[in-house]
Amino acid sequence: MRVVRALSAALLTLGLAAAPAAADASPSPSQDDTSAPTQAGTSFRTATEIEQGQQATASGSTGDYLYWSFPADTGQRPTVKATVKLPETHAPQTWQIDVYDGLRRRQACQYGAQTRAAAAGTSSVELACVLRTVRAWSEPWANDPLPGTYYVRLTATGVATADLGLPVGSEVRVDSKDIGGSAAVDGSLAEPLVPGVATKPEEKQEKAAVLAGLEPEDGWASGWWSDRWVWTAIGGILAALAGVGGYALTRGTGRPSRVPPGA
Repeated sequence: MRVVRALSAALLTLGLAAAPAAADASPSPSQDDTSAPTQAGTSFRTATEIEQGQQATASGSTGDYLYWSFPADTGQRPTVKATVKLPETHAPQTWQIDVYDGLRRRQACQYGAQTRAAAAGTSSVELACVLRTVRAWSEPWANDPLPGTYYVRLTATGVATADLGLPVGSEVRVDSKDIGGSAAVDGSLAEPLVPGVATKPEEKQEKAAVLAGLEPEDGWASGWWSDRWVWTAIGGILAALAGVGGYALTRGTGRPSRVPPGA
């Protein structure tokens, strides 16, 4: 029974330690929107950088391509939301939001209204795209999301010629859910897929040809640690408890008192 109590105490300790570890792994979005960008880029190279949790705004014209970029790390499932404020008078048009990874590969949305049609006179249209969970490593032929910079492109398709150039306003926000060890894989990238990583200078060099200035609040994950290590340890302890309990139930109480020792 002492062994059982000791193992139970160890199990409780690991369980209590797992909760803070999982909470710390979740990104804390920035609550300071005073520094949020108020413009968007017009291409991948000029995409405006935004942090997760920020609500960026931008003014543009119907027919323009608007670009933003944000960092996403291992274990995160980003959700991109956009709101387009349309002019009072316009013809029917369709708006679309696309997300690309650091290799500029278009990433499919798990769910969400990635494309929406706006009827004539509609004041605004809302779009959303929930990406797949970012993996620490993937096969070269796969199209899995990998840690690094992601690009958001917002544009209108099928616009009437008379509507081209009409002013529109846009709001974009990116949030992530931390999936945790259930999405962990063996292996990790040598470097996150961010612009300029191949030309990143040594520490002694002063000038840097790095194009991406944003990264997760706690830095890029190393790829080897996840909360599945904690739950693996808990599973091992549960197995040990089951073994001790089974032995205690099956071994009996020993030799009956009515049986002589020499029998």
